[in-house]
Amino acid sequence: MEREFDYGKLKDPQYFRDGRLDAHSDHRYYGSVLDMEADYEEFKESLNGLWKFHYARNYKSAVRGFEKTDYCCKDWDDIHVPAHIQMEGYDVPQYANVQYPWEGHDEIEPGEIPEYFNPVASYVKYFNVPERMKGRRLFISFQGAESGLALWLNGAFVGYSEDSFTPSEFELTDYLVEGENKLSAQVFKWTASSWCEDQDFYRFSGIYRDVYLYTVPDVHVRDLKICAIPDETLKKAAFDIRMEMISQEKPEGKAVIRLTKDGSKIIEEELALGTEVSHSWTVDEPELWSAEEPKLYDLTIEIYNAAGELMEVIPEKVGFRRFEMKDHIMTLNGRRIVFKGVNRHEFSSVSGRYVSEAELRKDLETMKRSNINAIRTCHYPDGSLIYRLCDEYGLYLIDETNLESHGTWDTAMMTGDKSRVVPNDRQEWLDMMLDRVNSIYQRDKNHASILIWSCGNESYGGKDIYEMSQLFRKLDPNRLVHYEGVHHDRRYNDTSDMESQMYTPVEGIKEFLANDRSKPFICCEYTHAMGNSCGAMHKYTDLTDTEPLYQGGFIWDYIDQTICKKDRYGKEFQAYGGDFGERPTDYNFSANGIVYGNREASPKMQEVKFNYQNITAKVGRTEVEVINKNLFVNTDIFECRVTVARDGHIIRRAVLETHVEPLGNETYNLPIPQETLAGEYAVTVSFHLRQDEIWAKKGHEVAFGQYVYQIEKAEKVCSNGVKVIRSTHNIGVRGTHFEVMFSVLSGGLVSYKFAGKEMLRSIPKPNFWRAPVDNDWGNQMPARYAQWKIASMYLTDKAMGDELFKMSFLEAQEGEHSATVSFTYHLCTIPKAKCQVSYEVFGDGRVKTTLSYDPVKELGDMPEFGMMFKLDADYNHVKWYGLGPAETYADRKMGGKLGIYENLVEDNMAQYIVPQECGNKEDVRYAEVTDSKGQGMRFQATSENGPMCFSALPYTPHELENAMHPFELPQVHYTVIRASKAQMGIAGDDSWGSKTHPEYLLDTSKKMEFSFWFCGI
Repeated sequence: MEREFDYGKLKDPQYFRDGRLDAHSDHRYYGSVLDMEADYEEFKESLNGLWKFHYARNYKSAVRGFEKTDYCCKDWDDIHVPAHIQMEGYDVPQYANVQYPWEGHDEIEPGEIPEYFNPVASYVKYFNVPERMKGRRLFISFQGAESGLALWLNGAFVGYSEDSFTPSEFELTDYLVEGENKLSAQVFKWTASSWCEDQDFYRFSGIYRDVYLYTVPDVHVRDLKICAIPDETLKKAAFDIRMEMISQEKPEGKAVIRLTKDGSKIIEEELALGTEVSHSWTVDEPELWSAEEPKLYDLTIEIYNAAGELMEVIPEKVGFRRFEMKDHIMTLNGRRIVFKGVNRHEFSSVSGRYVSEAELRKDLETMKRSNINAIRTCHYPDGSLIYRLCDEYGLYLIDETNLESHGTWDTAMMTGDKSRVVPNDRQEWLDMMLDRVNSIYQRDKNHASILIWSCGNESYGGKDIYEMSQLFRKLDPNRLVHYEGVHHDRRYNDTSDMESQMYTPVEGIKEFLANDRSKPFICCEYTHAMGNSCGAMHKYTDLTDTEPLYQGGFIWDYIDQTICKKDRYGKEFQAYGGDFGERPTDYNFSANGIVYGNREASPKMQEVKFNYQNITAKVGRTEVEVINKNLFVNTDIFECRVTVARDGHIIRRAVLETHVEPLGNETYNLPIPQETLAGEYAVTVSFHLRQDEIWAKKGHEVAFGQYVYQIEKAEKVCSNGVKVIRSTHNIGVRGTHFEVMFSVLSGGLVSYKFAGKEMLRSIPKPNFWRAPVDNDWGNQMPARYAQWKIASMYLTDKAMGDELFKMSFLEAQEGEHSATVSFTYHLCTIPKAKCQVSYEVFGDGRVKTTLSYDPVKELGDMPEFGMMFKLDADYNHVKWYGLGPAETYADRKMGGKLGIYENLVEDNMAQYIVPQECGNKEDVRYAEVTDSKGQGMRFQATSENGPMCFSALPYTPHELENAMHPFELPQVHYTVIRASKAQMGIAGDDSWGSKTHPEYLLDTSKKMEFSFWFCGI
């Protein structure tokens, strides 16, 4: 009796597979050695390309009977496969974090599905069986379809599958006809399983990964399991293979097994075939795989039938490595591992969760160049290619099951009612969860890069998830199991082999481990990278050096989930949640990446790279202590370079030979002479690749350390005089090449002419504000510090209260080579406050500017303490001597190097998707802002103040704050200069409450004063 598809079953969590084949390994197989070398897959036929398509907003609107052979779909619209339908013009992308995407539209219980709006995508593909495939069993593989897939061939129901992120495969053999065949599929956006797919991501649907037909030879390895595990001595390794065979009759013949390393034969043996083939070998002195040295062996399996005919050739890469728990510490090849990781959504701003190989390789190259050694696949299995590439590039993986039910858990946390939490202890969800465990394991089990299986993410706890962990352990005793949710539900604490928490402050980690040392501790998510963030990240990475049980973490997250879109004027921009008119949404929370949506590194990466580097160089004036944090490689595989710069200019270069063993340290004398000339010296010791790697070219810097010291030199003395011009309303100060004017009426410095050019476009004013970063909004900084924004915008030199608008008296204090004019500004705060700005004008054109403020206790600290200038936008070239090359902040400057850098003003506008504070430069000695001719202004720190913060942007903080997208910013008219004593740190432990750490706030316990010079050049 022919089976029928029953849409009503989509509401049943126990209906998640029907006719779907069992999961198996992702190994490739070829018809011959020549085919293998040419990567020609005789047994596979891609169905990627154009399919016929119909869109319906719900099942009632879908075309009934479209799958029948007598229903012609050839005049339907075309759609690309693979692709999300929302990226092809049907429905819209919807970003939601915790809340379910149907909330507010449909009131449903867990397991039920929306009826009012639940898009149905109907696909049709007409095809003829390729000649080379005729007479064989024919199968189809959907590598990813979101979230439920029903399949028909020639009108007959073939099967149904859920689990959006692992393959769904079906046999088509019995449904084929001669000539043209009609393949029909319906993909449902939301099914019962969608309650367990509430990840923090864009909500899409459709056939979004590769689709292909495949056949198998008469004798075929359906599933391949490889174990390559060294013993505790690491001197011998067990190499085990298990093959599950299928054939038209009883499997007979032989398998020829060859294992080679760099062309040298390690194993060659023939095995007789049966339904299952298992064998074990011992490999002496195995070369071990790690992220530092991703050494892979080549395995080739040749399958012959009983007549001796070659049926298939299977190539596979094998990594020998031992990952285990020893004395409550995770070890790789016997040594304590530290995860320097990121969470990575599979995401493209062009194609959603369908990521091209080029995009994937770029991700892995960027990670390796930035010292990232681990990925957590958040929160589902990725496409199969990443696992092979991580084997090759050298990256550790936490491979995560497709499970997140955060919305049900969040409701329980708010109401106290846990009855709606899924899967929890609910028996009806257990089989689906175990199926997902089996699917991810069977597909990915042979990859050395996978060290840990994860049961999912943010789904509370309970027996079902515990049973998932137990199935992982049964299937794979050679890996560990992870699940963070037990932190919130300790009933089944053994679900996770390690203590895993999210966004716990460093002090919280220390406190936890002081009371419970039964498991190692990792942060599966930490240093939330939303917008301008990742402040104080070094506190976490420093902890890995002092607390053995803390074994690192995974930054949230790698890439901004933004989608390329055009504004109303046709200009492309990166859109975030809500930009497609979708509701509900969680807006810009979709963008938390250390790379932008275009896959280019954001300024945060500079800090990540430094904090994750595996070599620490503690540099002094004459020597360097080299601490090698690598587990397996000596520092001699890198070239160690030493440079000396005087006042930012490199004057010496040398090469230092180092030979520090893994996890060792050595102190070396620097191969440079002692310096005697006056100036500031920066000694930098850096480590570079000696040869090309797959992820970077020879010479790429992997680590550095820097030491700065001074040999005192005399201050510049001005011998030129000035002329002071007094009048009722203005005071002028004139020198040989410049003229300065101070206004009584306007209350400030209204003119600075140098070489006949007016440099100022408005009166420089004290500034206490920055455009809030995402973390500021999350911790209510704008509300807490609002008076400082008002103080910055509305300060006045006029007396307050009853004497409002009374003209201030202005006087110039004359010295031998200078004249000083001072202003008092009243701040519109409660209680009242004021500050003073004095300008000392010297005969050589320099103006020493001093801002002072007597703190008012009730007002507390401020975001920034400095001065703001406006220049014409023609002055768009920036050169600075300070930390760089990327922006730096008080709590994010470990990765900055002292040097001289140049860029354009527009380059300092980081591409954060919501405009916010950016472009700051810490420890600046001087900065120059010039036009294309090199003419402009120089700003210089004074010796009594020390280095300053400096910023040159096209916008004021208030203009940045007013825009929710870059296209909302006004046209550029000015270059806005901010020179400041300090700016508060940008924080980043999380983005929904964690404040800037106290040591990175401005000290208002005593009088504040900031001095710097400016002059024309």
